[in-house]
Amino acid sequence: MSSRPRPLYSRFSLFNILLFLLIAAPASAIKFNLRAYRFPVQKCIWNTVHDNALVIVTAVVGPGNDQRVDVDIVDSSPQKNVYLSKRNITAETRLAITTHAEGEVGVCFKNYLGSNVASHDATNKFRVIDLDVDIGADAVDYNAIANQESLSGLETEMRKLEGLVKEIVDEMDYLKKREEKFANTNESTRGRVQSFALFTIFALVGLGVWQIMHLRSFFKRKYLID
Repeated sequence: MSSRPRPLYSRFSLFNILLFLLIAAPASAIKFNLRAYRFPVQKCIWNTVHDNALVIVTAVVGPGNDQRVDVDIVDSSPQKNVYLSKRNITAETRLAITTHAEGEVGVCFKNYLGSNVASHDATNKFRVIDLDVDIGADAVDYNAIANQESLSGLETEMRKLEGLVKEIVDEMDYLKKREEKFANTNESTRGRVQSFALFTIFALVGLGVWQIMHLRSFFKRKYLID
């Protein structure tokens, strides 16, 4: 008795679910209190990104008197790129950048205390920051693209899948490069270890020969051997 084949739509739906779980674009959201200081230290939230990736930062700053919140978007590359610097952000601020290097992108905040605030009142001064960071395909506004290009619902979903597949391909290329880099590092390390081992062997053999010759010469001087 032959089993009935599974419906095509069922397999397609399962494929979509698995695809979504495997290649969902990275995004992060966090809410925290940012205390005000005369000379504040940056508080940075870091996210791993790839080169040429779209990053959308949405920061909602809560109310607060006699305070000024500044934001910088930087990365951890050797060049220490500074993508954006914005002073005195309030309410909801939306920022967009495209990365120039592999590594991490940091969204850094500073909360400056007003000069007219007494020192004993400074402990009660802070702003609530609600931060949302979207990276890659998750940062693309497909609804705006659909309205601009008059796309149907199916076409919009296909455009989303296209973006996600592109991210998968880019991620696989990145992992392949990392694997090649690690393989080259392992090969180089193995060669250095072998060279050091051979040098150690020759050094020990040479030292042993020298000791034998030295002892033989010593015993001859003492007339202990011929």
